[in-house]
Formats: sequence, C-alpha cells, structure tokens
Amino acid sequence: MQKKDCFFVGKIVKKYSFKGELLVKLDTDDPEQFLEMESVFVEKHKNLIPFFIEKLSLHKSSLLRVKFDDVDNEEDANAMLGTELYLPLNLLPKLSGNKFYYHEIIGFSVQDTQHGAIGTIAGVNDSTAQHLFEIEFRDKEILIPINDEIIQKVDRTTNTLFIDAPEGLIDLYL
Repeated sequence: MQKKDCFFVGKIVKKYSFKGELLVKLDTDDPEQFLEMESVFVEKHKNLIPFFIEKLSLHKSSLLRVKFDDVDNEEDANAMLGTELYLPLNLLPKLSGNKFYYHEIIGFSVQDTQHGAIGTIAGVNDSTAQHLFEIEFRDKEILIPINDEIIQKVDRTTNTLFIDAPEGLIDLYL
C-alpha cells in the first residue's frame, strides 16, 4: 500500500499500559467512526506496515485506546510511539453537498462571484490556524481561507469550487 492511496488517521502519542496498549490522537471530529477498525497501516521507516487490532475503545472521548496483535509489552509499545496511522482512501465515507476532503478538491477549478475563474486548487495549507486554499493563477499563488461563508458550492461533476471571496482579497494577489 502506498501512502498516496491512504488517508491519515492519527498519531500514537502515549503508552497506556504495561501490556502494550497505546493511545492514538485521532485526526477527526467523529472518533466513533474508527471503533470498527480491524487493522491499520503504521508508517515505519517511510513504509506502511499493516498491524491487526486486538481491541480498541475511546479514551476520554478524543483519544483511541488501541491494543495491536504482537505488541505485548512496554518495549514493543515504545517502538510504536510517535508513529502515524493510515487507512486506504476507499474507507473514507463519501461526502456530499459543500463538504469535502482536502485531497478530493486538488485540481478543482475555482470560480469567484466577482472575478470569475481565478485558477486551480494546487493544494491546501492546513499548517496554519486558518486553513487555506492554495490556488494557482497565471504563475501566482492566491491564498483563500477555507470557510463556510466563502464556499458557495462544490460541484463534483465539473470539478469546480464556487466561492465568494471577501472584497479586495483576490485583488491583493493580482
């Protein structure tokens, strides 16, 4: 399995017991959706390695408590600390309407209510407090906040994102 074919589930942040249990900080608003997992890919040395899950439960509502097969002691658990977990993209629930996954909209064209076509989404910057669309337009980069008030419509049939950018924002880049 290649990383490009997967989505990030979360990161192992802490040991829970002396029997190899671990706590995972999930990257989701809906942790319950991961309670039925039977296996997960763990990134080790830039490779994705499948690990089967013996048991799992929610811990303090935002962390996932996991016991992997063959991780039976503190030493095994220590080797897992800080690793990232992934699942195949086909396991993501389908979204509709104006909801979308960031990887899904890469390559969408962007139409603004005032400026018309303003380019193509090249990426999403989610490393800042306000996540941003990175839009390529005539060898320039336009950054638009990802915000429900700005996003008017996500058209999956034409791969187009319709926005209403705040007045003057796009002019800063042109």
